[in-house]
Amino acid sequence: MNSKEDGAALITGASSGIGAAYARALAAQGKNLILVARRKERLAILAEELHRNHAVVAEVLVADLTKSADIERVEKRIREIEFLDMLINNAGFGTFGNFSEIDIAGQMDMIHVHIVASVRLCWAALPGMIARGNGVIINVSSMGAFIPMQGNVTYGATKAFLITFSEALQRELMGTGVRIQALCPGFTRTEFHDTSEYEKLDRSLIPRFMWTSADDIVAASLRSLKTGKVTYIPGLRNRLLVAVNRNRTISKLLLSKLRRKSQRGQQPG
Repeated sequence: MNSKEDGAALITGASSGIGAAYARALAAQGKNLILVARRKERLAILAEELHRNHAVVAEVLVADLTKSADIERVEKRIREIEFLDMLINNAGFGTFGNFSEIDIAGQMDMIHVHIVASVRLCWAALPGMIARGNGVIINVSSMGAFIPMQGNVTYGATKAFLITFSEALQRELMGTGVRIQALCPGFTRTEFHDTSEYEKLDRSLIPRFMWTSADDIVAASLRSLKTGKVTYIPGLRNRLLVAVNRNRTISKLLLSKLRRKSQRGQQPG
């Protein structure tokens, strides 16, 4: 695993979806991997596939990132890897329901996985990357970070945190050789919506052209690293949707300000 030539990438949430797609793409580039997730059997099958197809080392590290002790184990493993040059904080999940009515334990677990684990693993990985003058950290956010939605309050908020965290962190790391990306995919064909939380979701209501494969998301993410752009929304349609939503929000704020001034008898300025 400590191969200077090939480097190594640690991927959380690697057992399926975007995490597994990153693992396959990086293995094809010859990179050794540490695959982190809760499902040991799924990880073992993926590790065997990657070794067979690409002759890379694919280590399985079973961890539940809702638990502090498991995060600490992953941190420890990060510090042990001499040539870790990529960290992908991909682990995550969603819930659905009005915040005041849903189980708070699930929301705290989400905060732990999306925010606490990502921050702590970045903190563990950065000293080695900075010392070597090379490294990449990808924090998987979501297009939902830009579009606050009823029923997804905590999800959107945690994903928005990852964007702000990544943008500020990249500024701190200027000149170190370490690159940060906050990846913000839209609707992606993965197991994300297969949980009981989304059993009432009618996916047919979402136009087919809005869905993207995990492989395409990952390919776009890796290409975008060369541009130096921190916050990256893959897909022109998704970028346009976010831009329209942002402009609508700004317009509403300006109109509200003008109305308040008008009601106070002030001239708009």
